[in-house]
Amino acid sequence: MKKKILVSRKYPEAGISLLREQGFDLTLWEKDRPMTPIELADLAKDHQALVCTLTDRIDRDFLEKCPHLDIISQFAVGYDNIDIAVATRLGIPVGYTPGAMTEATADIAFGLMIAVARKMFFMHKTIMAGQWGYFNPTGHLGMELTAKTLGIFGLGRIGFSLAKRCKAAYGMKILYHNRTRNTAAEQALGAVRVEFDKLLVQSDILSVHCALTPETKQIFNETAFRKMKPSAIFINTARGPIHHEGDLIQALGQGHIWGAGLDVTDPEPMKPDNPLLSMENACVLPHVGSATMEARNRMSVLAAMNIIQFYNTGKVPHIVNPEVLKP
Repeated sequence: MKKKILVSRKYPEAGISLLREQGFDLTLWEKDRPMTPIELADLAKDHQALVCTLTDRIDRDFLEKCPHLDIISQFAVGYDNIDIAVATRLGIPVGYTPGAMTEATADIAFGLMIAVARKMFFMHKTIMAGQWGYFNPTGHLGMELTAKTLGIFGLGRIGFSLAKRCKAAYGMKILYHNRTRNTAAEQALGAVRVEFDKLLVQSDILSVHCALTPETKQIFNETAFRKMKPSAIFINTARGPIHHEGDLIQALGQGHIWGAGLDVTDPEPMKPDNPLLSMENACVLPHVGSATMEARNRMSVLAAMNIIQFYNTGKVPHIVNPEVLKP
């Protein structure tokens, strides 16, 4: 009997074709919207595996309705939409796609840093509003990035790639805060591990690349922003709830920090009347960190290979909860 796999969105063909070649029976969600939780659970009941992503709510309710699933493969590097504890209790392995979007997301963080430093989004809006007037020697001035200090909160793959760009392009000093040391970054880039408060105080650009956990949720709040330099730029390309959005708006409005670049917001999608969208010192993107052909193809292939290898060998190449697999 062919294994039936539910594919929750229109993922790139690179991975889907691999699943087809292996003879799996695929159900593809063709509508241009996410499934509702009810639709997802109802469809998953008739399948043995699920390919899902961050917009799918794989919570306790879903998992207890679908304890029969052999495997869940997440089309993302993050998995905070999945109740991993419940999946583990039910013996369901959860795969994910680490490394596939490293360069794409580092590019977005790097681009946002430059865009905020030179107020690019705001200046573009002035053209659209017919406000491109005479030369003003002191109007809407930005800042240069050479020799600034980059602080990275969560120096993993993406943070490392951003740090390499900043070191090479601007000769930046690299600080980072991690639970554990990143000796590779220390050796290659001269990165210095510091306590969280020191990261806040000393960074000219502070870029967030950590996972969303109970410990990191809203860790960048009013208290944190008030410790940062008034000339500092805050970048978040990780998860929106890591910063407190109301506190960030206040920090920008009151000049506690100089600017912010966001690829993630809380909530998502952001409402079009959000004050951040009209601020001179803020640049916001609609969570497009992995939106390159290369990255999305790699993600699709890794998500597919998690399922293929599981059924062929009993192993999952990229797994969140390896303790559920038989030794």
